[in-house]
Amino acid sequence: MLETSPAAPTTAQLPAKRRILMERLSTRLMWTRTKCILALLLLTSLWPRAAAQQARTPASAPAPYDAKRKMTVLGAVVAYTQTPQALPFGACITFETSAGTVDVHLGDPKFLAANQFAIPAGDSLRVVGEAVAYRTGSQFVARVVQKGTRALMVRSVSGFPLSYAAPRSSLNSQPRGGVL
Repeated sequence: MLETSPAAPTTAQLPAKRRILMERLSTRLMWTRTKCILALLLLTSLWPRAAAQQARTPASAPAPYDAKRKMTVLGAVVAYTQTPQALPFGACITFETSAGTVDVHLGDPKFLAANQFAIPAGDSLRVVGEAVAYRTGSQFVARVVQKGTRALMVRSVSGFPLSYAAPRSSLNSQPRGGVL
């Protein structure tokens, strides 16, 4: 009798061995995929905690504006500065009240100019705003500035300075372009 060696598979055994090898390979790949997905889930669950620890505000950051803490001050303008050399940048006035001198931040000077709201020294104003902690002291940020019967809102309800948007002139509003 002729014997076949155990190392040499017959033609009938080849598809079965191939099938077994493919199953083993797919099982390994499935475990590898599962491990990757679990590692990804673990990292994404830890991400918000790490981001929250880094997002703490530094001591020099200004406190957020809160409309509940608004104050009204009446007084006369001592000086008006469009662009101060130190922070916060924007229009600032030095304001003389019955309690003393107050520095008031108004926001964008272009916004004041666009609304024809000039503030010369000596004008009497009513300013509604809030004293916000800033660096080593505090800064009074105006929300509404009133001169006589005219009032101008310079900050939104949430405390963001309103900005000036230039109007479109009639020359620039015409469509440009050509035929493709």
